[in-house]
Amino acid sequence: MQNTLWPQEAHVVTQMSIELPPLSPDERLHEARLVALIRARIARAGGWIPFSQYMALALYAPGLGYYAAGAHKLGRGGDFVTSPELSPVFGHCVATQCAEVLAACPTGDILEVGAGTGLLAKAVLQALARQGCLPTRYRILETSPDLRARQQTLLLPLISALGTSIEWLDRIPEASFSGVIIANEVLDALPIDRFRLGASGSEAMGVSMEGSGFVWCAKPADAHAQATIAALELASDRVITSEYCPGLGAWLGAIAAPLSFGALLLMDYGGSRRELYHSSREDGTFSCFYRHLQHNDPFTRVGLQDLTAWVDFTRVAEAALDAGLEIAGFTTQTHFLLANDFDKHLTAFRETASPDDLIDRVRAARRLVLPTDMGERFKCLGLTRGMQRSLRGFALRDDTHTL
Repeated sequence: MQNTLWPQEAHVVTQMSIELPPLSPDERLHEARLVALIRARIARAGGWIPFSQYMALALYAPGLGYYAAGAHKLGRGGDFVTSPELSPVFGHCVATQCAEVLAACPTGDILEVGAGTGLLAKAVLQALARQGCLPTRYRILETSPDLRARQQTLLLPLISALGTSIEWLDRIPEASFSGVIIANEVLDALPIDRFRLGASGSEAMGVSMEGSGFVWCAKPADAHAQATIAALELASDRVITSEYCPGLGAWLGAIAAPLSFGALLLMDYGGSRRELYHSSREDGTFSCFYRHLQHNDPFTRVGLQDLTAWVDFTRVAEAALDAGLEIAGFTTQTHFLLANDFDKHLTAFRETASPDDLIDRVRAARRLVLPTDMGERFKCLGLTRGMQRSLRGFALRDDTHTL
C-alpha cells in the first residue's frame, strides 16, 4: 500500500539470496496462523489459487493480513517510508491543489483512502486552515484497525484546534458529495495476478502448496486473462513474466461513484503501460518489503511483509473513463509538487524548523522532487467530474498523451 523505498535505504535481495532478520516467537506464530488459513483456502480450491487471491489474504485477511493486523508498518521503524512521512511539505502541496477544487464547490468534503499514519491528513488540514479553506468534512476510509488507531491519536486533537470535522469510514460512502478524493500510495497494494508469456502462449502464475509452505505453479490462462494479457501487446519471442491488477477497474469505479463534483488525486509509483511493459522488463515490477529490505519472495514472512507492484496508469485512465470521469492531467511528482507551490512551502517550512534539524529536514523535503530519487518514479493522475477547468497541478507538465 503506502510503500516507498529509497535507493540509499534499501538492501535489495533476490529470491535466491534472502537474508532477512529473524522472526520473533510471536511473529512466527502469527505467520503460522495465516499460512494455515491460506493453505485451507488452496485445499478447498483444489490445490491452486490465483496469485491475486493469495495476495489479498496475505495483506487483508481479517486479523492476520499485513494491513489488517497490529504491526508497525510505516516509518523508519517499520517496513517502508511514505512521502507524507518524509516531509509535511508534500501535504502542503496537496492542500494547495485541494484548495483550488474546494473553492469551486459550494460545500466540499475531502475523502482520503488509506491514510497511513495520518500525517498527510494532518498536513493537508493544517495548510487548508491557514488558507481559510477547510473542507466541510475530512473523511478517512481506513480498513486497517491499527492504522486507524494511529490516525485517531494524531488527528483527533485537530478537531478542536482547527474547528473541523474528521470522520472515519468502514466503507465507501453511499451518499453523493462534492470535493476531493485522495489516494496516496494505495493503488500499488491492490492484489495483482502474475502471468508468464512465451511462444507457447500465456500462463497464469498461481500458488500451490509444497511441504509446509507455498510455491509458484503455472497453469494455462483462462479466456479473460488471455484477453487482458493480449491487450498489453507484449512481444512473445522470449519468456516474459509480469503482472496486472484484475480488480483495478471495479475499485476505481466504486471509489469514484459517490463523487458528484470535484476531483480525484491518485499518487503512486508507476508509469504508462508502455513504460511498465517495456521489453527491458522481463520479470515485471512485483516486490516484497520487509523492514526496508526489498526482495521478491512472497512466500516468506507471510502477513508480516508488504506485497506491491508498480501502477499501470494507462489502465487507471481507462478505468476512469469507464467510470464517467475526465482526465485532468498526468505528470511526475516533481512537476505536480512544483506546480503547487513547492518552493513557497519549502521556504515556509525552513522558517519554522529548528537550527538543529534544518539541514536534514530540507534535504528530506527536496527528495520529494529530485528526479534521481522519487520525483520521477512517482506520478500523479488527476481525474475530475463536472469541473470545466484545468487543475493547477498539471500546469507545468502534462503527460496525458503518454497514457
